Amino acid sequence: MTFETKELLLFCFLLNKNIMSSSEIESIECLIIGSGPAGYTAAIYAARADLKPVVYTGLQMGGQLTTTTEVDNFPGYPKGVTGPVMMEDLQHQAERFGTDVRFGIIDKVDFQKYPFQATTDSGKIVEARTVIISTGATARWLGLESEKKFNGHGVSACATCDGFFFRGMDIAVVGGGDTACEEASYLAKLGRKVYLIVRRDELRASKAMQHRVMHTSNIEIIWNAVTEEITGDGKVVTGARLRDTKTDTVREIEIQGFFVAIGHSPNTEIFKGQIDLDEQGYIKTIPGSTRTNIEGVFAAGDVQDHVYRQAVTAAGTGCMAAIEAERWLGEKV
Repeated sequence: MTFETKELLLFCFLLNKNIMSSSEIESIECLIIGSGPAGYTAAIYAARADLKPVVYTGLQMGGQLTTTTEVDNFPGYPKGVTGPVMMEDLQHQAERFGTDVRFGIIDKVDFQKYPFQATTDSGKIVEARTVIISTGATARWLGLESEKKFNGHGVSACATCDGFFFRGMDIAVVGGGDTACEEASYLAKLGRKVYLIVRRDELRASKAMQHRVMHTSNIEIIWNAVTEEITGDGKVVTGARLRDTKTDTVREIEIQGFFVAIGHSPNTEIFKGQIDLDEQGYIKTIPGSTRTNIEGVFAAGDVQDHVYRQAVTAAGTGCMAAIEAERWLGEKV
């Protein structure tokens, strides 16, 4: 499915969202909320276990990876692959085993009754014996137009994913917390120089992370700085314009990579009050599993992982969730 086709589907979906009757109820074995590596992998395993899974993709079919250009660290692609192509491959594999992939949004859930109920924004009610949540997390951005323009062409929100492409180059990282310091430390091993752009005159990171950053020779911390613009040659990033918040002076730096590390927001808004979340909004799972505090509801991928946030770890937990869902249903028979 091309992205032009997906855009047409989106238009048709939004145009006709109110056609279906709000009283329509469909009963299924396994509902998977969200696509991406976690959702599609869960679908592959659930379908092979004859759970006849139904996937509601959300507005962004394939999740965050559809905005990624090159993916070089997912097993099975020795020559690399683009994010959109990999997501289409996973979708087709899930469909090959009988997964019903639906372009649509779940905007309400009720985990207090069984079977569980989920409502789409068209009003359709889906009744499921088990639910796997794989709605992911969204990177926080600075909100610059140039950030959007060069996303995937020098701008990234994941050093582990994309740092490889900037070996021997000058790189900037924005942020002052543990994530930013970890990203800067990681990139310092690959790049020639790393600028850590910090809005305040101190780091919010742990003392250990601060010590590591401040004692890495090729990391330069730029204090009291905000990014006004990411500059480029029309194709890729070539620099950034920074403003000092104390002196109001402007500084230009030459870079080839710009990493935003100001955090992620888990996509869990509809689950508040329905399931246990941590203080950051991530779904709590029982250690070593994908089980939540609600029996029969499982969570996989970035929606419950604020540590690794990789496609391969998301796929792994998707596998776990499907196996655990199958076993849980088996025990109820």
